[in-house]
Amino acid sequence: MRGYDESVAFLGQWGPFQQAVFFLLCATIVPNGFGAFTLVFLTDLPSHHCAVPDVNLTEDWLTAVIPRQVVNGEQQLSPCSRFRLDVVRNLSARGLVPGRDVNLSDLQQETCVDGWSYSRDVYDATVVSEFDLVCSDQWKLTFISTVFFVGVFLGSFVSGQLSDRFGRKPVLFATMAVQISFTFFQVFSTSWIVFLVLLFINGLGQISNFVAALVLGAEILTGNVRVLYSSMGTCLSFAFGYMLLPLCAYFLRDWKSLLLALSLPGLAFLPLWWLIPESPRWLLSRGRVEEAESIVRKAAKWNKVQPPAVIFPDYAVNIKADPKDRHSALDLLRTSSIRVTTLVLCLVSFAACTGYYGLSLNTSRLHADPYVSCFISAAVEVPAYVSGWLALRFLRRRRSICFTLLLEASALFLIQLVPQNLPHLSIGLEMLAKYAVTVTFSMMFAYMAELYPTLLRNTAVGICSTVGRLGNCIAPFLVTLNIYLRHLPYIVMGTLAFGAATSVLFLPESFGKPLPETIHQMQKRERIRCPCIPGGEARVPVELQDGPL
Repeated sequence: MRGYDESVAFLGQWGPFQQAVFFLLCATIVPNGFGAFTLVFLTDLPSHHCAVPDVNLTEDWLTAVIPRQVVNGEQQLSPCSRFRLDVVRNLSARGLVPGRDVNLSDLQQETCVDGWSYSRDVYDATVVSEFDLVCSDQWKLTFISTVFFVGVFLGSFVSGQLSDRFGRKPVLFATMAVQISFTFFQVFSTSWIVFLVLLFINGLGQISNFVAALVLGAEILTGNVRVLYSSMGTCLSFAFGYMLLPLCAYFLRDWKSLLLALSLPGLAFLPLWWLIPESPRWLLSRGRVEEAESIVRKAAKWNKVQPPAVIFPDYAVNIKADPKDRHSALDLLRTSSIRVTTLVLCLVSFAACTGYYGLSLNTSRLHADPYVSCFISAAVEVPAYVSGWLALRFLRRRRSICFTLLLEASALFLIQLVPQNLPHLSIGLEMLAKYAVTVTFSMMFAYMAELYPTLLRNTAVGICSTVGRLGNCIAPFLVTLNIYLRHLPYIVMGTLAFGAATSVLFLPESFGKPLPETIHQMQKRERIRCPCIPGGEARVPVELQDGPL
């Protein structure tokens, strides 16, 4: 039986049809770069202190009414307390001078009963200043990030199965609609609870859109173009959106204006419904041969080539002889070989997501200017994605991913050895770790899509991504562990990376092999039995080795 790649070889790999699919799908991924890290600016904590109502106080007492505290060797206004205003008003009326006639340390303090005054040096308004998420309510900031990533977690799980059942294209546009519309609805939030609910629904479509676009492009495109799209195309589109975020935030310093600017351009994606086709591979897997041939014939017309009279004869014969099987997520655990592959990919995805988002949230503090910090964190991804594409193009998957995970772990462990008087070296090691985990992150999606058959591909990528999103959920809390031990976040992320690097050796190799169409073809892939045994690669019999599908 001829495989899909052989059946559509007459189209070529880089004609007008493939170019349109490549760039249009990349365009749909750009908003994910906006949405994934918008919370960096929406929930940033501006400088603040207790508000002081307009009362008759002398200049000296207006300056002294807010206590001062030392933070990192610098004196700052206390953000959550002030001296009791009734006492201060009485002392001011008596003409007493603070510090000379009155010892400030003897005065009683109170909470910010009249609200807070927020600095407008960096932001005009954020969600923090809008809903007063400071002091005793500051825990809500971490909770907001976690709820968003829980939405991403559930969306990744559900969308993969919906995509395998109803098609790649409908799920792609449905998740785009969820992402864009609920970003817009957040502007009208009347409380932090409303904002939280809308953000959760927004998260349902956030990475689901990315996964659907990745699988759709990986199934339509072939050969080296598929590798280019699955690694550098999708990931650079994400990075482009990520780098645009601080630019937009710099000019739009009000959180509502920023959300409007990130949501309204989404209307431009509506016409793409008539330009982006459904996956012919998925249609074939569902027995819809005529629809698949219709799409390929339109592609041939775009590319100005002559298609054969019957494009998929083997599929038609196979479907008549063997009706389509229904597959579910349980098939990912049904046999030992697929079960090992799925569990290892889940572990590697979890380690990669934890490291990627943990370092991304932490590197936002690299520079005093949050816009510069965010841009640095985004810019380092560009060479990482290029490296990921080159590795997918020329190197074996197992070795490449194992190496990048070990590089991440090494950089994170070495940070602990850097003296405190060399902060730039610590930053350099942290950015090296961010580079390494980003390379891993970019390769994992392509690797997962290459390992699973068409009927399970989107479900498998979705579920592995879903488990990985658990790392997103814990990343906001992981970053705060430095209050207990300065390098504890690095130790946790480095240990996860090292464990994932070891487990990746048990995965099958997919370099240079066509995408599997069936579970049987997936099971034929060679894998390592035990990495501790010299020459321990388990070779399948010659008659079962992968050839043209």
